Amino acid sequence: MIEQFFLQSLLLLGTAVVVVVAFHRLHIPSPLGYLLVGLLLGSYTPGPVIEAQPIRALAEFGIVFLLFTIGLNFSMPQIHALRHQLLGLGTGQVLLTTIAVGLLAWLVGMPIAAAFVVGAVFAQSSTTIISKQLTDQGEEHSRHGRLGIAMSVFQDVTAVPFVVVIPVLAMANTEVAVLASSLGMAFAKAALAFGLVFLAGRWVMRPLFYLVAELRSTEVFTLTVLFVSLVSAWTTSSLGLSMAFGAFLAGMMLGETEFRHQVESTIRPFRDVLLGLFFIGIGMLVDPSTIPEIWHLALAGATVLLLIKTLLVALMVRIAGMDATTAWRTGWLLAVGGEFGFALLSIALDVGVIQPKIGQIVLTSVLFSMIVAPFLIRYNQVLARWCAPRPAREGKDAVPQVSIETVGHLRDHVIICGYGRIGQSVAHLLEEEQIPFVALDLDPSRVKEANIAGEGVFYGDASERTILEGIGVGTARLVVIGHADVASAHKTLHHLRTLRPDLPIMVRTRDETHVEELRAAGATEVVPETLEAGLMIAAHALVLLDVPISRVARRMREQRKGRYHLLREFFLGDSLLADTREEHNVDRLRPVVLPPDSSVVGHSLHELNLKGVAIAALVRQGQRQLMPSGETRLEAGDVVVLFGSPDDLQRAERALFG
Repeated sequence: MIEQFFLQSLLLLGTAVVVVVAFHRLHIPSPLGYLLVGLLLGSYTPGPVIEAQPIRALAEFGIVFLLFTIGLNFSMPQIHALRHQLLGLGTGQVLLTTIAVGLLAWLVGMPIAAAFVVGAVFAQSSTTIISKQLTDQGEEHSRHGRLGIAMSVFQDVTAVPFVVVIPVLAMANTEVAVLASSLGMAFAKAALAFGLVFLAGRWVMRPLFYLVAELRSTEVFTLTVLFVSLVSAWTTSSLGLSMAFGAFLAGMMLGETEFRHQVESTIRPFRDVLLGLFFIGIGMLVDPSTIPEIWHLALAGATVLLLIKTLLVALMVRIAGMDATTAWRTGWLLAVGGEFGFALLSIALDVGVIQPKIGQIVLTSVLFSMIVAPFLIRYNQVLARWCAPRPAREGKDAVPQVSIETVGHLRDHVIICGYGRIGQSVAHLLEEEQIPFVALDLDPSRVKEANIAGEGVFYGDASERTILEGIGVGTARLVVIGHADVASAHKTLHHLRTLRPDLPIMVRTRDETHVEELRAAGATEVVPETLEAGLMIAAHALVLLDVPISRVARRMREQRKGRYHLLREFFLGDSLLADTREEHNVDRLRPVVLPPDSSVVGHSLHELNLKGVAIAALVRQGQRQLMPSGETRLEAGDVVVLFGSPDDLQRAERALFG
């Protein structure tokens, strides 16, 4: 018996490792990989079979720990702070989706309890898939990305009442009086459980964790976290409620303490492994032999799921005051089904609220939606453009729009893409230097406020070529991309390099992850926000440690010169930079004016053999061109700006004069 269990465990772990690694290589979310493992090792497919009961028993702890970590991130003060926008949008989306889908299911003949479960399952979205795909696309910090992730996480919180209600539906049959009485008793027990856990959190948990922390033992801390979460789960289970509900309450209480981050770090490995087992258990429920019979119903269910959620979310976000493009992009993010829907479906199947055949249809519908989820999220902007009416997308009647009349007079101006914190800082400095600028942003309220203040800000998507042409990219001196949407920045760079190959472009990014790819896409310089913050903190720390200012400045420049192309290339005549003998040995710029008798006149830049030296710019008749094309042919009087070490520069200069 033990040997058989050991062999099954090895088979399970080996298959999971192979499949999940393959899915990671293919950039497919790992939950889909675990579902495939469950399908392969389940009783409905040929080949080796793993006993489902032990897997499902362990998988229940995965849901317990999932709710526990969600509770850690939604403490009472945080929920109170988010009560207006997020509570309204998150709760409204779940309730409206449950009602709309449940009503459709009831109209096609499902019992009211089963219809309610189908609506609740369809209301959930996959936080795992949404957050991973947005991160891969560089959109996790975008407006629609932040809102979509926040709403998907809050959906998990609103699923807690469903965890309480679904078991009650199995006992209440369809009698309204019995149902109301059972629900009332369930919520009374939930209130009692909340009170018990709340008191324990106030009077027991914090002192307990203080005592454990003083021991400085990782082992004891881990055991305490597991004990607290499972005791809370057992408390609600003994009251006839879900174990996951108790774990959620315990997480909320610990989320208010200073131990929250350490607790979350401790519980994460257990949660991830057991959640993997949960998805494997769900995969074992899939019966491929029924797909030929139910595929059309499952496909219809997936279509209903995607369309209803997209429409409802887009409508609610639009009513909340956001622009149409953001509303539709958020809607497509949240359209997909979610892992917590599987948890609700599993509970409903266990207590007999929903029939196995209907469960297969619902399960397959959610699976279909999760399979197409990466594509919907990847192309959310394209789908939003198709869905949003043109006037709404450009803010025709609501906010100032780009037109020839408004910006046609601008010359030698700066274009700022994104008028958030970074964009506004750049704009204010430009204004002080009396340098004209025009800014684009997709936040209608921000655009309105800026225009009321007399600033040249317009509603428009900088990744659209026509918008860039409308704000005078042909006569601009510089473009600053100040938002953190990497995917949008790539599109903007593509259009800018097509329209103006010589135009300097500055791009801001969160960290150094996307620096090289943005440079390759055409950015003149990329400024990582986290790098600059780290350098400033380090500089202030050195000053407080009595390090001379000149040495601090040199250290800062040394750190930057390896990362910034423009700062590496400087003329050494600045005495502030050349404060030591070592400075005279570093790479630098040197301009060389070609005489009429130079042997390289008439030759292309490709034909020059300047070893160890790069051509940073070419100045011809007063016009400066950064990084000129290799096909450019040299003329007498051209100024060739070279970059390299002093020795290499001397050799290159002799070659050019020769």
